[in-house]
Amino acid sequence: MSTPVLEVLGLTVEFATDRGPLRAVDGVSMAVGAGKTLAIVGESGCGKSVTALAVMGLLPPGARLGGAVRLLGEDLVGQPGRPWQGRRGRDLAMIFQEPMTSLNPAFTAGEQVAEALRLHEGLAPRAAMDQAVEMLARVRIPDAARRARQYPHQLSGGMRQRVMIAMALACRPRLLIADEPTTALDVTVQAQILALLDELKRETGTAVVLITHDLGVVADHADEVAVMYAGRIAEAAPAAALFARPEHPYTVGLLGAVPSIEGGAQGKITRLASIEGTVPDLRAPPPGCRFAPRCPFAGADCAAQPPLAEVHPGHRTACWRAPLDGVAEGAVPARAAAGATA
Repeated sequence: MSTPVLEVLGLTVEFATDRGPLRAVDGVSMAVGAGKTLAIVGESGCGKSVTALAVMGLLPPGARLGGAVRLLGEDLVGQPGRPWQGRRGRDLAMIFQEPMTSLNPAFTAGEQVAEALRLHEGLAPRAAMDQAVEMLARVRIPDAARRARQYPHQLSGGMRQRVMIAMALACRPRLLIADEPTTALDVTVQAQILALLDELKRETGTAVVLITHDLGVVADHADEVAVMYAGRIAEAAPAAALFARPEHPYTVGLLGAVPSIEGGAQGKITRLASIEGTVPDLRAPPPGCRFAPRCPFAGADCAAQPPLAEVHPGHRTACWRAPLDGVAEGAVPARAAAGATA
């Protein structure tokens, strides 16, 4: 098997707070290969974005980073100095959630795309701008030469997001992290941007880490899925396998909460599932399985942390009850997998 573009091993991220240390990411391991998309899903505060910032080397000062982040086999965490410097923008890039706050309002769209080309490719200003215009056209911005001269406030939300994508892909990075890339965009623009990412991934072989709350997006665009809960990975599997046969009670709950048009078509009204309880405080997490206080199948053995173990080929879950056949019979609504694509 070829070396993954990104391999994360035992990643930990800890922050100091007034109430004690907070471990936002705790022992996360994952990998993604060239031309593939790994989706990271989970509710707000589970550690998705902190994981992405750790991979990018963009954690705030004072954050304590442990484990390994291997880019093309090279561990960036274990290197002295500033190992990410010179790699961001060239080998790995990120699309942030809100382009209006990520783009510099004092520079035109073309200047911001050209900056990466001048810095990493050594292009002269005119050549960099010409290539920036070509990249803006490639991300489907109409009249790219004119738009390149405009400032972020003169562009629509969809166009600003396309500028962010152009910036991220200008140097053909080996890894692209897309953190909620379609947040606050209408569904038509969402579909266009996600289709664009898929097309560029196929053309360039870029590995993509997609962070999202939208299980429909995951079902349609991801090859692999990692489900995070309270800083840990609860389940990891190929996308089709996870939707067809979830093996962690938290994943079951997420899929059961997805609306579906299937029931309506049959003239039935079904109630969406809910996950009782609240996310634990990561300053004082519960012992063992962090989902146990909310899990309908928890038992005494859940006081010990279950390993993320393989229950089917390529399908891993951190649950003492897995596989859930029989234990959770009837817990997965029939609409769950279909509803995720609705």
